[in-house]
Amino acid sequence: MPAEGYTELMHARSWLTLLTLPLVAGLSVPMVVRDSPPARSEAPPTPQDPLAELADVQDVLALIRDNYVDAPDLTRVVGGGIQAALERAHPLNAFLTPEDLRLPDPGPAETGLKVVKRGIYAQVLAVRPGSPAAEAGILPGDVIRRIDGQSLGGMSAWALERALRGQEGSEIALTRFSSASGDVRKCTLKRAVLAPGAVTLLSDKSAFLLALPDLGIGRGEELKKLLQGLDRQFPLVLDLRNCVGGLPSEAARVAAFFLKSGPFATLQEAGKPESVLPLVSDPLPPFAKVALLQGPGTIGAAELLAAAAKKQGLPTFGERTAAMALERSRFPLKQGGAIELVNRRWVGAGGEKLDRQGVGPQHPLRNLKPEEDPLPRILQILSRPPAETPIVKAETHKHARRLDPPGSTALGAA
Repeated sequence: MPAEGYTELMHARSWLTLLTLPLVAGLSVPMVVRDSPPARSEAPPTPQDPLAELADVQDVLALIRDNYVDAPDLTRVVGGGIQAALERAHPLNAFLTPEDLRLPDPGPAETGLKVVKRGIYAQVLAVRPGSPAAEAGILPGDVIRRIDGQSLGGMSAWALERALRGQEGSEIALTRFSSASGDVRKCTLKRAVLAPGAVTLLSDKSAFLLALPDLGIGRGEELKKLLQGLDRQFPLVLDLRNCVGGLPSEAARVAAFFLKSGPFATLQEAGKPESVLPLVSDPLPPFAKVALLQGPGTIGAAELLAAAAKKQGLPTFGERTAAMALERSRFPLKQGGAIELVNRRWVGAGGEKLDRQGVGPQHPLRNLKPEEDPLPRILQILSRPPAETPIVKAETHKHARRLDPPGSTALGAA
């Protein structure tokens, strides 16, 4: 066999079908069983161990090792196959070798990009205002194809997040596809240590636009103090388009200023009872109108807030959220490595599976540019006579237990 043909054949992902199907089945079973309709009584399913075929995988690998003319790098084959299997279950899952775990921290500086890996590329979900990525003109929806000349196909989500960080002043070269122009461009960013995001308030003398950068600890009380000083005769638009991460309990605190008491969101974890996070209303003097602006950069806890607002009839504008309201944990392996798995997900107040579908807006507003003022378009829609809207029944969750709002459950890095 020619050397180049053999190299292609033995690439880490050449054995994808061999290694992924039984492992993906094992990882996916808890969610599949929960979401699937019951089997018909006349054709009961036959109990079967989803990992039983791993015995065949071991036999096949042994045959490859013993019968190829040149011994293949089975460590690379197995590692690549495991990573491919994990990504099929969820793009944020990752396989870490013992060598990965010994790597030093890359540094505190960053680019300001929030991305999610999609096979051989990474999609930009959010760009932090004022960051190196924003100054380079990178926009949500752009696609990153290479980092420092390296293809993203072999990178895990963990490795990708690590590659975007570094020492202050260090440079990173990106090859990206621009969603706006359709061009493939190269740019070099200089990593920077970014200050914590600040709440910003804009007014056009007819309405307020209040942008939240995250829902971290204390954000609810900060927002309450700011809202108390605003004139209630004007509409208020809560801008969550670049609201990345934070605590679900803090999202519930913010929602309490505008919404009625009730279930806020539900946490699902395989093998455990569902946990309901309640919303305890803490209403402020009402504004003329309140609306919510969302988009692909509405990530994590902010998606819970968007779902609750939509469920209780608050007008929502923009685009579908990122579908990243989830948590992941690291599990050690016997050989010294580890895997990072998405092991928890949040369900919105309207029954939205926030790790799969996100939250769609009531009023779509597409292609809003970062420098564009969205208030005129939103106010125009809000001024229309109200139309009848169908009542959407929320998905019910059985075996639920109460989760107190002050809980310390933080979203995993996405």
